[in-house]
Amino acid sequence: MSRIEPSMSPDTAFFWEGVAQGRLLVQRCGGCDALRHPPRPMCPACNSLAWDPYETTGRGQVYSFVMPRHPRYPGFDDPHIAVLVELEEGLRLVSNLGEVEPEDVTIGMPVEVFYATFEGGIVLPQFRPAAPT
Repeated sequence: MSRIEPSMSPDTAFFWEGVAQGRLLVQRCGGCDALRHPPRPMCPACNSLAWDPYETTGRGQVYSFVMPRHPRYPGFDDPHIAVLVELEEGLRLVSNLGEVEPEDVTIGMPVEVFYATFEGGIVLPQFRPAAPT
């Protein structure tokens, strides 16, 4: 299956490099330690330009989800589940949910990240139901 290659900028390069290494990174402000995603050059809390990458646990819960039906999205199996995940660290991330039947998806479902490789070597973070801890 093919996917559109994600756009990369100087602000997002660290995120995609982390994904390629199997790490889910977000920004941590160098001024106030606030975590932020999506990446941006300035902290919305303190306006600092300083930041460093922070590795998340990759665990969270389904905050919201949708299953688009029509028109069909190129590069996606039907049905596909678009999900808004609230990470344990309190940030929300849009992704896809896999390895689950659509009728089994619920708000609050515990999930964990995994990394899927698509045609052309594109690696994307995806989520699946979390294994019991």
